[in-house]
Amino acid sequence: MRRRWAARGRRLAGPAAMAAVTAVVYAAFSLLRLHTFRASSYDLVIFDQAVRSYSGFGPPVAIVKGVHNGFGPDFAVLGDHFSPILAVLAPLYWIHDGPGTLLVAQAVLFAAAIVPIWRYTARKLGRAAAYCASGAYALSWPVAEALSFDFHEVAFVPLLSALLVERHDAGRRGQAAAVAVALLLVKEDMGLLLAGFGLYLLTRRGERRAGAVHIAAGLAATWAASRFVIPAFGGDDGYYWAYGTLGPDLPSAAVHAVTHPWDVLAALGDPPAKLVTLLLLAAPLLLLPLASPLTLAAVPLLAERMLATGFENWWQARYHYNAFIIAVLILAAVDGAVRLRARVRAARRGPRALPAAALLAAAAVTVPFFAFAGLADPSLYRRNERAQAARPRPRASRPGRSSRRRTASARPSAPARASCCWTAGPAARRGSSPTSNG
Repeated sequence: MRRRWAARGRRLAGPAAMAAVTAVVYAAFSLLRLHTFRASSYDLVIFDQAVRSYSGFGPPVAIVKGVHNGFGPDFAVLGDHFSPILAVLAPLYWIHDGPGTLLVAQAVLFAAAIVPIWRYTARKLGRAAAYCASGAYALSWPVAEALSFDFHEVAFVPLLSALLVERHDAGRRGQAAAVAVALLLVKEDMGLLLAGFGLYLLTRRGERRAGAVHIAAGLAATWAASRFVIPAFGGDDGYYWAYGTLGPDLPSAAVHAVTHPWDVLAALGDPPAKLVTLLLLAAPLLLLPLASPLTLAAVPLLAERMLATGFENWWQARYHYNAFIIAVLILAAVDGAVRLRARVRAARRGPRALPAAALLAAAAVTVPFFAFAGLADPSLYRRNERAQAARPRPRASRPGRSSRRRTASARPSAPARASCCWTAGPAARRGSSPTSNG
């Protein structure tokens, strides 16, 4: 037994070291943003107040959320999103009470997903490909965007979703079931991710019964949390309904989707930014996820966002929403490479073995460009543009230049824009912040 554990430790030493270095880089980046006053003063404050309340053995009250959205100063965030898993961070506040603790915890959680990604890939393609897949995840732009957008409950999802897939693939069904339960405690719509994993299991012979159980359990958990649990904590079960073009509620929207399928397809591409986001999710991975049925696990969460018409942030490439599915897409890319290699071998074309490690290495080389784009704060460039536009111009400038300069200088500053509320749809009536939707 001792020898087996020692051998396992030696095998995992490499990915563990990679995860540790990644966590340090993530934490340094997040803390640098905090100490240079580039962190926002809304979402980070909400989670800071909620976890601080947990650390005092009380309900997760977030005064700023309750006052801003009209629920009152005693509003618990469980009435906004069902995320009781945040309570596991409460003991950290006994060590250091402050938002920096959340940022460091998020960095560690994001980096910890490297280990199950490495184990899954090493089992499928070998150690070289495992390091490439882990690097592709660590440098992925969805993780970079989440890190640059303060703290959210999404920090738990890459680790848990990767563990769900890896443990099930390893035949540890009991451990996979425990991970699935933990995933349902992250957010009310994580049942959709579990249902998507059930769709994947339906494609595997001998696991269709398990797939049906996953689908039923996931949908039931999401419905119960949204319909009963959130209202029980003072929330509104229709607060995040964003599908007005399909219907005023879920039953009518489902009927409309069945009777008017073209409206659903139109909603997926309107506005075109939705298609851009989908392309950015698949292109850095060389479209390999499209060759794997494991991608079905991400489809319900993508549909939840891409069919929406009410909250623009949901389908953007910015913010933290894409980090919910990035680990699944990385593992789907690995599975896609395995399937492509098998097809090449069966067809007896080219080399006997498709260099899957080379494909994943190419993905690992591609994603840094998207990661660096995500780490860069666009507000810096906008401030530079405003500064240049405000400089005095020579009198010989073209007619109309001064009017444009006055218009540029009259634009609100970055902090003012960050504090603006939504002005369209039900969000304007509720006073919802653009960073608070989900």
